[in-house]
Amino acid sequence: MEDAIIIKDLHISYRTVQAASIFKALFKKEKKVKKFDAIKGISLTIKKGQIVGLIGKNGSGKSTLLRAVANIFKADAGTIDTCGNTVQLMSIGVGFQNDLSGRENIYLSGMLLGYTKEYINEQLDNIIEFSELGDFIDQPVRTYSSGMYSKLAFSITSTLESDIILVDEVLSVGDVNFRKKSYARLKEMINQEDKTVLIVSHNSNTIRELCSHAVWLNDGILKMTGEVNEVVDAYEDFMSKETEKKRLQKEAAKKK
Repeated sequence: MEDAIIIKDLHISYRTVQAASIFKALFKKEKKVKKFDAIKGISLTIKKGQIVGLIGKNGSGKSTLLRAVANIFKADAGTIDTCGNTVQLMSIGVGFQNDLSGRENIYLSGMLLGYTKEYINEQLDNIIEFSELGDFIDQPVRTYSSGMYSKLAFSITSTLESDIILVDEVLSVGDVNFRKKSYARLKEMINQEDKTVLIVSHNSNTIRELCSHAVWLNDGILKMTGEVNEVVDAYEDFMSKETEKKRLQKEAAKKK
């Protein structure tokens, strides 16, 4: 199988300013800068046509990895090669210009992917109809609820063709009917043999049903990769033990 994404020794860190109060943040000359390592030396190859689920507890680096593949986050070290493929990221709060209308953001998203205005014109009605936004399509995106934002993001990404699709929890946002419709559309896209999809979801059943492979990240480290049921089973067993461990620690603390 042809390679779609090649990740080698990837490191990504965040730097945040720590301040005890607003006064100190504004007037203290020396501010404490804290470094957080979100991705710690990950190496991974995704094959063309694979549907891969990214799993792991909160803060494990799943969304950071997707944004790095989408070229939104830059690596501190290591490389990401998307092998000449076009990439689209579906994620709440990423990718739109808030002061532009939904319609204008459709054109912007399409042109950033390299599509012509003529092609976007051909797809425009389909995108708007699927989004169910109605007259809101001509309102600034900053006025949208998270559900409306999700609808627009999914409609654009699922209508405008791209080689690699990155899905970050958007299937859990929006009304029930739209979630069902989005889920069905995503399953249609997955059935295309040349489409590569990476999905972040905390719903293990979604990962099991949609994905053929899974990648388990834990605290920024690649813990396991392989066939989806094998990886998800190992992850769920790990989380069950972690939960039991925390319960026992709380009981011990109460006895003291």
